[in-house]
Amino acid sequence: MRIRKLFKFENAHIVRNCSSDRCKHSIHGHSYQIELILQADRLDNGQMVYDFGLLKSSIKDIIDSFDHAICFWNKDDPEYIEMCKKFSARWISLPVSPSAEQFSRVIFFWAQSILDQTKMANGEAGVSVYSVIAHETATGYAQCFAEDITNEHMGLLRLEDFEFSEQVMQEWTDPKMYQKLIAGEPFVNPEVTLQVKA
Repeated sequence: MRIRKLFKFENAHIVRNCSSDRCKHSIHGHSYQIELILQADRLDNGQMVYDFGLLKSSIKDIIDSFDHAICFWNKDDPEYIEMCKKFSARWISLPVSPSAEQFSRVIFFWAQSILDQTKMANGEAGVSVYSVIAHETATGYAQCFAEDITNEHMGLLRLEDFEFSEQVMQEWTDPKMYQKLIAGEPFVNPEVTLQVKA
């Protein structure tokens, strides 16, 4: 079974090396809609794949990092990167270009990494990301599946290759969330007291 949760954010970037002159030479922005689709082959004690309320913590925080932020490829011009950091309190350095395609991959990668490190507490089992759809405009989106994460032709994704501005991290529920993710520390879902025996 699959469930879908919608997230929204506003983001600015330059997409270097693309075909469009407007996109590759000028900072521009989009109003993104992100569809996070989770799957599992069983339901938890609440008869859910995964409680939507649980997506309001670490996964929401990491996706919200993009909101009102400027994203740049860490291989871009060093002067441009320095200016982004100097003139924006909210920025993210990515190991890949900030295209819709890569946003869908990055969010899939982050969400799956968090789920992999989450200690489930209400009978959840086998919960994984099925797909992430990144709507960049009203007419265009990119969709990522599990095989796209490890596709060497799309760029390597490693947790330690991302960098977040201080303001982005301070706005997370847990400002040390990213360090915990890199260190492999568990994310613990709240304990649930069963009211009806299954």
